[in-house]
Amino acid sequence: MMVILPMVVPGSTYAQSKTVFSGVPLVKISEGGISRVPEELPREISVNLGCLISEIDGRYYWATRNNKELIRHDSDNFLTFVAIDGSGYVRIIKKEKKRLVSSFDITEDKYDYVEHMLLGLKNITYFGTRN
Repeated sequence: MMVILPMVVPGSTYAQSKTVFSGVPLVKISEGGISRVPEELPREISVNLGCLISEIDGRYYWATRNNKELIRHDSDNFLTFVAIDGSGYVRIIKKEKKRLVSSFDITEDKYDYVEHMLLGLKNITYFGTRN
């Protein structure tokens, strides 16, 4: 599925946005130095917590996190998008590598991506599947 949305970008009136990844989380893990709270997300909640990464003029944005700019890192099996302000990252199993990577562990078999955000000294991690 490809979604084209007009977005305001510095230096241009409107630029076309191309969706490069869209996913829905199945599990949320909230952690701090003292507590760790894992929870399975019901569908009616998870659809509102989706992960969307867009490309505009060769630059990447975490559309579902206030359009934070991301740096793309490409490896053999994964695409990793890291927020330039250090606030988090999204790691995605490449579609064509899913079968191979699924043999690594049950986590890679069950999920297609991980989204990790830092909130002060605490963090939230979502594991999910691509749309």
